[in-house]
Amino acid sequence: MQILVGWDNSVEGETIQSFLNIGDNTADVFGNAADFEAALKTGHYEVILLALNFPAQQECFALFQRIRRERPDTPIVGAWFQGELSHIAKFILAGLHSYMLRDSSGEFIMLLTTMLEAAYQSVLAQRARLLADKLREEVESVRQLQESVIPATLPQVAGYKVVARYEPSEIRVLGDKPVVMAGGDYYDAFRVRDNTLIMILGDAAGHGMRACMSIMTMHTLIGMIRDQSYPDTAEFVTEVNRRLCRSTVVSGDSGGFITLLYGSLDTERHMLQWTSAGHPIPLIHDLATNEVRPLGVAEQCGLPLVVAEDWEYPSVFVEIPPGSRVLLYSDGLEEAFPNDNERHQQFGLAGITKTLQETAHLPLEEVLEELFAASNRATKGAGRMDDTSVVLLERDR
Repeated sequence: MQILVGWDNSVEGETIQSFLNIGDNTADVFGNAADFEAALKTGHYEVILLALNFPAQQECFALFQRIRRERPDTPIVGAWFQGELSHIAKFILAGLHSYMLRDSSGEFIMLLTTMLEAAYQSVLAQRARLLADKLREEVESVRQLQESVIPATLPQVAGYKVVARYEPSEIRVLGDKPVVMAGGDYYDAFRVRDNTLIMILGDAAGHGMRACMSIMTMHTLIGMIRDQSYPDTAEFVTEVNRRLCRSTVVSGDSGGFITLLYGSLDTERHMLQWTSAGHPIPLIHDLATNEVRPLGVAEQCGLPLVVAEDWEYPSVFVEIPPGSRVLLYSDGLEEAFPNDNERHQQFGLAGITKTLQETAHLPLEEVLEELFAASNRATKGAGRMDDTSVVLLERDR
């Protein structure tokens, strides 16, 4: 701790200098106001000790005000004599951090180190609180930017019902308040023809501004080319990957890759075509048998986006029978686990399957609600470490 001292008694000043220059502490003690102010301007000090009669009682308050202007963030500890209550009051009102009573025997010097360290630690704690609040504001602004690309309403098509939901991760990392994290999840659903429903889920690696900008870049790119004729989902994902690889915003070299699931549903033929760039495979739930199974195998998934520019992605075609539900989701849903690093306890595919089967009799909106609730319960109060997107589709019986 670097300490600057302005003192009005030369004998006490020598004792204070000897007493404070112990261990990791370094104290510069001045009995001359000009030397004190010169050190104030040029030195780096973490706390200031000031005798409130230095250099004289009439001059000290003006000196104190100059210190406050020069070092507004440095705590000042004032030392005063009993009977000077009105004198110290104006210092307190003007921003004196803390103060201690001087005694004629000089025993107060034994308490100086404790007082100064307490003042310094108090300021550090206040700075940490302010930083935590600032970080929350930054996270919230990024989160709002990310969520602005998530659609407020979904298209409905004859013979089908579609619901979707996005939920950010919520963890405790700054103080005792949960922080709603900004992430890189994204979903969309829109019609390109009367009989074609497009469903998209994306998930950028990590959290914060980088993940947000990655997903915003992909969203903008998809918006630019989605009206072009891409009857083949693999062709569309391949083109998105090619353009993102050439982008200066998203970089796979720094871990900025994105997973993407692109699905195209022909609502007349009831045929779902999907392509995955490293994204979880959709699940189908047969309500008649209560069977839940993946709509493909791992070998039908390609690499995440922004990994290899020339990667060719495959298309998968599956028929959606009557009375079936299809679940498209990001990995935040299954990768929910308690905050004890026991990842084998994660919600997982087994948890998703169990929840779907137990809610087969419920309306689609309630199924969606229970999926999120069950996934969150799996964390045992810790909150999901990753944001989560889900699109749930049901074909009429």
